Amino acid sequence: MAKASLQETEIKLHVPDLEGVEERLIALGAELAAPRVFERNVRHENEAGTLRQQGIVVRLREDTRTRLTYKDGSTVENNVISRYEAEVEVSDFDTMEIILYKLGFHPHMTYEKYRTTYELDDAEIVLDELPYGNFVEIESDAAGIEKMIVRLNLGDAPRYASSYVTLFDRVKAVLSLGFNDLTFKNFRGITVPESAFRAADKNADGE
Repeated sequence: MAKASLQETEIKLHVPDLEGVEERLIALGAELAAPRVFERNVRHENEAGTLRQQGIVVRLREDTRTRLTYKDGSTVENNVISRYEAEVEVSDFDTMEIILYKLGFHPHMTYEKYRTTYELDDAEIVLDELPYGNFVEIESDAAGIEKMIVRLNLGDAPRYASSYVTLFDRVKAVLSLGFNDLTFKNFRGITVPESAFRAADKNADGE
């Protein structure tokens, strides 16, 4: 789905049963925009370590392609987050890491997920499998998001405006976890209750 602007508006819903959501999407005639793919994301910080404090995201993502993303200026209403987002595709992950390093940025943390992407009406719906749980992200305008939540029967699903990184911070604090990367290897054998994500939206930032 082509973006009309550099403004991103989306919501995260904690939904353990992604299979049921996918069945509903297919029944509604949604288009499979991108099959399930493994993602590796690396968040970067500046030398002073102040990007996150300012709500700024510099992220390098690798799945079937490599993209560099910048986000800032988030606002939240009813757990729907809107923010500025600029993204560009680059040809080589490792070379882009070198460029970022030369510009004064360094890797801050890595997070992994599997993502399946659907499009329905004017919304993009992604099914995300993360090491600590499953989520549905819906991207559209605010009204379109609310409409899609109803169509997918997700009105009772817990809503989050926070990034997966901020949710990770909350989980680490609640479960007293000592590692810094949100990877499937690190979470092997760990069960995360939904309650561990609560109160994480006090300081929402970009994914």
